[in-house]
Amino acid sequence: MNKREMVAKAIKGDSDGRTPVYGWVSANLDKEISEEFGSVRNFEDKYDFDLAHIFGGPKPYKKDQFTELIESGTEITPEMVLDIPMQPPDDETALFNVKKSLEYYQVDRGRFCYMQTPGIFEFHNEVFGMENHMIQMMVEKEMMKEVYKRQAEWNKKYAEAIIELGMDMIHISDDWGAQNDLMFSKEMWLDMILPNTKITADYVKSTGTFLSLHSDGNINRVLPEVRELGFDVLHPWQEAAGMSYDTYLSDYSNDFGIMGGLCIQTTLGFGDFENVRNEIERVFGLLKGKRWIFCTTHFVQEHCSIEELVFAYDIAVKMARL
Repeated sequence: MNKREMVAKAIKGDSDGRTPVYGWVSANLDKEISEEFGSVRNFEDKYDFDLAHIFGGPKPYKKDQFTELIESGTEITPEMVLDIPMQPPDDETALFNVKKSLEYYQVDRGRFCYMQTPGIFEFHNEVFGMENHMIQMMVEKEMMKEVYKRQAEWNKKYAEAIIELGMDMIHISDDWGAQNDLMFSKEMWLDMILPNTKITADYVKSTGTFLSLHSDGNINRVLPEVRELGFDVLHPWQEAAGMSYDTYLSDYSNDFGIMGGLCIQTTLGFGDFENVRNEIERVFGLLKGKRWIFCTTHFVQEHCSIEELVFAYDIAVKMARL
């Protein structure tokens, strides 16, 4: 059984006992990892990662289109956004780097590949600036629905183009959670975010492609809807934000898998090697053999030493492949 098949079986709940391994290791530690291993890819090869997280591809708007306005203090309104044309989601030139990534990770390395796509809420924090975005959601609710609907239709076409390239899973990144609850009311989420997330989710599921969600924080209150949307994987299941593994195992483990287990908020990067060991062993004790992919809960932070990162993955890989 190859890696792609093994990961697919784990997601579906048909694990053979081996836990797929991955890690968001690159964003803050590129330089340090490259100095130690020659490249981030060499680190991934050392631990024979089973998955690859693909970035790149077309962008909804031209680079830095809103940056100057935000930095100048201009309040960006929904009307302004709707007047700006979006770029083609299936642009062949922009998709070239995605094809190259698939050739390397999926063809050459045999890894299960998933691709980052814009979330309805998270993406528009970049467009409006987060504070202004939250204000616009309240004072220009109907216009914001139009902005979100246009983005949702773009996302659907983007997902279509990526799936045609052979991507194993479409990954929607949309941070809805704060430390203890949603960043907005559930009523607002149901009215504004859910219908537009559903446009992409329904299309992806109709093709038979796996669908995953990344959302930081506590999203307990919308988990029933996440299940109804048909997500196959949720990253992370964030214990540090009040999401208990007991709740997952009792209420949701028959519906979707989870990716995570190595918390960058409480465990990795604090120099406490014994705590790292204990936490990895604890989580494996709870989740091994379940619908689980071992991964960091987010990008490893810059205060994590290479020694600690290696220590963690030496333990995790050994436990995953027993």
